[in-house]
Amino acid sequence: MNDLEKNNNYRDFFFKYRGAIIGGIIALLLVWTGMFKLLFVLVVILAGIFIGNYIQKNKDDVKEKLKDFIDRF
Repeated sequence: MNDLEKNNNYRDFFFKYRGAIIGGIIALLLVWTGMFKLLFVLVVILAGIFIGNYIQKNKDDVKEKLKDFIDRF
């Protein structure tokens, strides 16, 4: 295998998995800088907002589902 074939293999590998490679690099940067803690907190806050909004708009359905869930136990 000559150098040109090796370079083509590396290039093909990078183009095939570039999304995963870039995602891995970003994840490493987030862990290294500690920003993943901030992102986790923001995701939890956003999940709480969406859950609260869903419960507010579907109050009767949520009450019924919760009652059925409690009755099972």
